[in-house]
Amino acid sequence: MTNDTRSVILFDLDGTLIDSTEAILESFTRTFELLGGEVPEAGKIEAQIGYPLADMYRNLGIDEERIEEYVHAYKEYYRQIHTRKTVLLPGAKEAVERAAAFARLGIVTTKTGRYSRELLEHFGLMGYFDVLIGSEDVRRHKPDPEPILEALKRMEASAGDTWMIGDTCLDIRAAQAAGVRPLGLSCGYGEASALRACGARCFPDSLSAVEKIRSMTVDG
Repeated sequence: MTNDTRSVILFDLDGTLIDSTEAILESFTRTFELLGGEVPEAGKIEAQIGYPLADMYRNLGIDEERIEEYVHAYKEYYRQIHTRKTVLLPGAKEAVERAAAFARLGIVTTKTGRYSRELLEHFGLMGYFDVLIGSEDVRRHKPDPEPILEALKRMEASAGDTWMIGDTCLDIRAAQAAGVRPLGLSCGYGEASALRACGARCFPDSLSAVEKIRSMTVDG
């Protein structure tokens, strides 16, 4: 184990620190226009955010043998627009800066790691994180605990000293299965009532969640 005894805070990305809805919807629309099929309603696409791309297309009705083709087309288009059409959520930058003052930080996302890093670098935040676990870093994705456990392994951290902040029940269930403490956010793609039903304390944004962790680990 590392000699650094600070707590660990793991963040989801989409809906937790960033709002990339416009880039995601535009990229999905583009793939259906290029490869065929009726473009799904925006709400149906948004309901899938948090799942790996292959699962999103599968759940939107794409035949199994064509999913890889759609995922490839999505990534090709998304990489052209993602930094221009993604914004930080309110309070996110301050949340990361404050968290880094008393904890070690990591990102655990089902987003492609390459694009996640590019976005965090674009916003000047990547340097705050010790580790970033993206979709290509694990075989099983949230709600499976593997991504969180992989982050803990790379950080040489224990689950008992770790928090997971996310905006969907995928994040909450993964955290529970990994033995870390989950905090839910209502600023993203999950409803507060659903997050509470999944067993999470719910906060309006990442900054308020970080302040709660600080009060429990530093001030309390």
